[in-house]
Amino acid sequence: MPAVLVTVAAAALTVTTVTASTAAPARAAACTGYVGLTFDDGPSGNTTKLLDALGRNGLRATMFNTGQSAAANPSLVRAQVAAGMWVANHSYTHPHLTRLSQAQIDSEIARTQQAIANAGGGTPKLFRPPYGETNATVKSVAARYGLTEIIWHVDSQDWNGASTDAIVQSAARLTNGQIILMHDGPANTVAAIPRIARTLTSRGLCAGTISPQTGRAVAPT
Repeated sequence: MPAVLVTVAAAALTVTTVTASTAAPARAAACTGYVGLTFDDGPSGNTTKLLDALGRNGLRATMFNTGQSAAANPSLVRAQVAAGMWVANHSYTHPHLTRLSQAQIDSEIARTQQAIANAGGGTPKLFRPPYGETNATVKSVAARYGLTEIIWHVDSQDWNGASTDAIVQSAARLTNGQIILMHDGPANTVAAIPRIARTLTSRGLCAGTISPQTGRAVAPT
């Protein structure tokens, strides 16, 4: 009887070893690259639906919040963090920063840092200027607050009334390290999330975080 037990135990060990060795490459192969999903202008009345859609589809994203919206909706900022999202700075009132004085730019960025921190979103490391408009002054002020400026590689055009199909097609153009611009509010954007997730998976791409060092999407830490 002891001999039989030893044989069975050895067989079990063999099975376990084989399973572990075959599972590891499968996990490694799941993500051949990372992309940055970003959503501007929140939090809003649509944030909860957006977070639900992202969560159901196993996606994480960077939320470029405006300071005034964060101050008005602190519970939604906390919901973003609780859902595994990264919270970033998108100015306080969403102005054309390149038309403002250095002091006004400073106020827009500083107040947003404080509003997000007060709402429970931590201290942002990333900053996206509204409309993607920037210059040397905007960049220097952002840098003083330890912020890395992030624009985008692909514009989903959801702010311009893009259809769900068009948003999905935009996301399909992403390649490793690239970032897509989307927004918190449009219903078509929320509707596109499941298909974006499937498209990324089919291409071996996963939703990653944005590196403050390189400004590109990388594996979450």
